[in-house]
Amino acid sequence: MGETAEAAGALGRAAGLEKAARRRSGWYARYLWAFAAGQLVLVPVAVLWRGPVSAVVFGVANALLVTGLSVYAARQRVVRRGFGVKHGVLVGSWAAVFALTITLGTSVFGRGAGFAAVAALACALPLAVGAWTETRGAA
Repeated sequence: MGETAEAAGALGRAAGLEKAARRRSGWYARYLWAFAAGQLVLVPVAVLWRGPVSAVVFGVANALLVTGLSVYAARQRVVRRGFGVKHGVLVGSWAAVFALTITLGTSVFGRGAGFAAVAALACALPLAVGAWTETRGAA
């Protein structure tokens, strides 16, 4: 009987830790919203601008965004189960859309403002959907 009570207690503590991790994982939704918002600026810069000034502005802005988000993520105390897989899928989805955007933007659509606007939204979409699902899952 004592072993059963110990096992039940351990399962209860594990469930409590999982619940606390879910409650405190709202930081990841904020991370994803910030990353998505960054796409609304960075993608048009990458698609519309040309030349060395464009490369410098894009590189500096992207470095600031990634550095800021990385510092923010590293300071978080709680990471829920399955975080690595979800993050990998989201960043992989974003990278595929971003690569397609840059390829089409530079080879097919040129400096089209309409394409840049749609591309920015397309690049932000996987991150925004991830943020939305993360917010729903934390509740």
